[in-house]
Amino acid sequence: MQAILILAHQNFDQVYQLAQYLHSEFEIYIHFDTKMPLGQSQKNQLEQVGIHYISEIDVHWGAWTVTQAMYRLMEEALKNPEVECVHFISGQDWPVQKPSRIREFYEKNDRIYLMAKPARAETKSGERLIWWQQFYFNYDKINRRSTFGKIYHRISLVLQRLLRVNKFKKLDIQQEIYSGPAWCDLPRDVAQYCLDFMVQHPNYVKMLQTSFCSDEFWLPTMIYNESKFSDRIVGEYYRYIKWEEQHGSYPAILDERDFAAIKNSGAFFSRKFDTAYSQELIARLAQED
Repeated sequence: MQAILILAHQNFDQVYQLAQYLHSEFEIYIHFDTKMPLGQSQKNQLEQVGIHYISEIDVHWGAWTVTQAMYRLMEEALKNPEVECVHFISGQDWPVQKPSRIREFYEKNDRIYLMAKPARAETKSGERLIWWQQFYFNYDKINRRSTFGKIYHRISLVLQRLLRVNKFKKLDIQQEIYSGPAWCDLPRDVAQYCLDFMVQHPNYVKMLQTSFCSDEFWLPTMIYNESKFSDRIVGEYYRYIKWEEQHGSYPAILDERDFAAIKNSGAFFSRKFDTAYSQELIARLAQED
């Protein structure tokens, strides 16, 4: 048995459509951001078809709460001893291939499908990624995407660099820090290792709680630093994402014009989808053999 773990923050009907489509082949676990409270009729819909869900955390972009929601989903899925593999996707994803084909690829497959690179060697938006963990941030309280949040971020970086802040030294973090997409596919033993590591290393959790975009660091750092996993890591995650602006979103909200590129990508999942623009694309993908 495999489990799909879905982080959802909007559009219940689309998330439900996605969960129903995948449920024929997977156990489904969804975390609904508490900013989208579920009505009783929606809870009944989920429960009637056996879709597992929780709604515990007020999730903020770039903040610890994203990682917290991922952790809770993985914890819930592994309570089922029959779950052998977990797949992280968002509520704006859609499968590129038939759910049965996706399941078959990962069946009895102990590979780790997780993309990551050492954070010290990477930059994004002119910032060294290592700073996002080395310095202190609080984006559960401050909206990083607001004008104030953007100014705060820049000023905070400048001041902490001048003061030579080093959270790693204070917390005795000695692992190499890795960064990569949050979306990944993990065998059960790897997922359980990560849950156990978080319990056994409270300073590692403190590092993540006070960082920026911890969801892009927490799994890669634990997994890439564990030598027993090194031969099993595949530097691919089989997701199609269009890194362009489209329909007012970056990365792009996909539509029917993207069908050929998606199908030729070799991916298993793609994002972002929004039924206001993507319903015809969803229908075409579902019709494919």
